[in-house]
Amino acid sequence: MGADAARPRPGPRRGGLVAAWGRLTGKIRRGQPKPEVSRLPKTAEFGPPVPDEHVYRVVDAIDEIAKETGKSVSQIALNWLLQRPTVSTLIIGARNETQLRENLGAVGWSLTKDQVAKLDAASQVTLPYPYWHQRTTFIDRNPPAV
Repeated sequence: MGADAARPRPGPRRGGLVAAWGRLTGKIRRGQPKPEVSRLPKTAEFGPPVPDEHVYRVVDAIDEIAKETGKSVSQIALNWLLQRPTVSTLIIGARNETQLRENLGAVGWSLTKDQVAKLDAASQVTLPYPYWHQRTTFIDRNPPAV
């Protein structure tokens, strides 16, 4: 789901791979056991490593926006990713018709700029050297990609 936004990478491909592997579906939450019915335990090793606290922070922000909008956590995450300028396609892995219909509810509407900003802030990570140095010291010569 966040897109990409959730795990920024240096340069123009600053996407949100944290959404993949079901991390932003709302099934993974702070203080709760991992879901028993999920592909994540079997597929997580194929995705980028993402610290649990990072996922929780992003899901907390998504939860707030879901309550504001009446949309589901996965709809917020997918809509967020669809608004990223570096995301051209989303591939969803619905296990059944119910999940598919819920995911399709992520289109036909847009998050507000404030909501996107909230999700972007929650998903921020410290860039590795030399990128953090370039962003903080030479912002005029090396502006953010997104």
